[in-house]
Amino acid sequence: MDSEDIDTVSNELEDSFSEQILERQVQRLIEVQTYLRWIFDVFLWLTVGTASIWALRSEIELWIAAFTWAAVRMSLVYNRLPMLGLGICIAMTLATLVWQSSIILWGVSPREKRSLINQVKSIREAGKSHPLWRWVCEEKITN
Repeated sequence: MDSEDIDTVSNELEDSFSEQILERQVQRLIEVQTYLRWIFDVFLWLTVGTASIWALRSEIELWIAAFTWAAVRMSLVYNRLPMLGLGICIAMTLATLVWQSSIILWGVSPREKRSLINQVKSIREAGKSHPLWRWVCEEKITN
């Protein structure tokens, strides 16, 4: 093997290694996004959800005593803000469940993969000043 062949092989190995690192960082970014979505959902439930349930406590007592769809409908009509708050909490939780399930079942779509790769590249360019650098790009050495 001459020096050109060695350079070609070393460049191919380097490209393969950098692709593996990029793939690992994209996977970490997906994990971080999943954790952040769930943290946001829990935050929503602890703030908006709790306030909404507290505002509906008298209606909930009625539902427990004698549940009817008419009671639910009247609660919706006369307590729009608390019902809107509960609707937002439920919608965000369902959106997170559907998003995470689609990634688990079908993987990441090529379009979303390109977007994630671009996000990883922007995190790399920002360096340690980016808030997600520590969780996405920093390589942890284990012994």
